[in-house]
Amino acid sequence: MTKGTIICLCDITGIFAEPWLNDGYSALLIDPQHNKSSTENHTAGGTVTKVANVIDSAESWHAIRNVKNPVFVAGFPPCTDVAVSGARWFKDKREKDPAFQIKAALVAEQCKNIGNMLNVPWFFENPVSVFSSIFGKPDYTFHPYYFNEYEKNDNYTKKTCLWAGNGFVMPEPRMTLRLGEPDDRIHKAPPGKGKERANFRSATPRGFSTAVYIANRQV
Repeated sequence: MTKGTIICLCDITGIFAEPWLNDGYSALLIDPQHNKSSTENHTAGGTVTKVANVIDSAESWHAIRNVKNPVFVAGFPPCTDVAVSGARWFKDKREKDPAFQIKAALVAEQCKNIGNMLNVPWFFENPVSVFSSIFGKPDYTFHPYYFNEYEKNDNYTKKTCLWAGNGFVMPEPRMTLRLGEPDDRIHKAPPGKGKERANFRSATPRGFSTAVYIANRQV
């Protein structure tokens, strides 16, 4: 028997789930970018279930309803359509799809609703974005380097906003100065299009993932 199950929405990398899985939890990872839906055993005793579908699908809701002992929900809405850094493209995107930002906001709203429905802590994250005009000011903000003591490769800047609820505990920063000044690799990422670049820019920091796990795990 596992310690419980966390649910991650639109985190193709699976990074956020790793600390939980390594401690004997199971994870349900829902993202249409997965190659296929599958369930595999994890070496620490839990299972990793991937659903290759959008959240609002029969397959995803079936998987969510069948989660036994849920303990946490995390959402990572695609930021390319809502981050202010991409505002110059909003007009063109709106002409092609007037609902493009509504779709991104739905992922965040679904994360909140699922967390409240299951009565577990939840959060969804996004860089500085139009979400503030939809959901109000974020509850917390951080940069990846705030948690570089857990992961030295996270010594970089990227202001990220969190909206959270139902008992979510924001971890205290764990920074080391031995790594020098944090860099701005996200801002300097080479130009390009497609999901590969978007996934690089939006990848969940490992240090933050570890810190949230430590602050919110079941004890």
